[in-house]
Amino acid sequence: MASILDLLQTEMGQTLINGAAQKTNTNPDKTATVLSQAMPLILGAMQRNAKTPEGAASLNNALSEEKHNGGLLNMLGDLMGNGNNNADDLLNEGSGILGHVLGNKQPVVENAIATSSGVDAQSVSQIIKIAAPIVMSLLGKQKQEKEIDSSGIDSLLGSVLGQSGTHDNSFLTSILDADGDGSIVDDVAGMVMGGNKKKSGLGGMIGGLFK
Repeated sequence: MASILDLLQTEMGQTLINGAAQKTNTNPDKTATVLSQAMPLILGAMQRNAKTPEGAASLNNALSEEKHNGGLLNMLGDLMGNGNNNADDLLNEGSGILGHVLGNKQPVVENAIATSSGVDAQSVSQIIKIAAPIVMSLLGKQKQEKEIDSSGIDSLLGSVLGQSGTHDNSFLTSILDADGDGSIVDDVAGMVMGGNKKKSGLGGMIGGLFK
């Protein structure tokens, strides 16, 4: 299937970008930049967690829930509409997902993306809370359509990340464990902060996230 970044080029992706931009009063191009960095990071963090049988089973169970069956993707335009209180439900759902995936280092990740994108951290926080349920819904739909169980979760995440596809994306190449230490999150920090990753400072803080 197409990678998560290919999704942003579709009509649904544009709906997400424009809706998130409107909700946060952020320039659409900068919103797209935030999403293009945050969505692969969310997927990569999920993949890191799913490397253990327990983690894979936990994610598999979450993706089996009805709210993650892909229906959200068909409702995105309505959810992003003005005056729709359901958008608050989307933010709350996203907050729960990110809390589970990123834990107490979520602000560090948000600040790194804010520095890279030029969008304030508060808006970044809102944008990625909107994005997280979309990622889960996309994964849940693929899981359902392909009848994937916990043993196939890692492959599913890799497919959506684009690792097994032909899509050449320098962003994904940069974040997928560039230094071979088994952690993608510190590599994201090094990339978004503009160059070489260091174990100290911001890179080091994020590097310890899933260890």
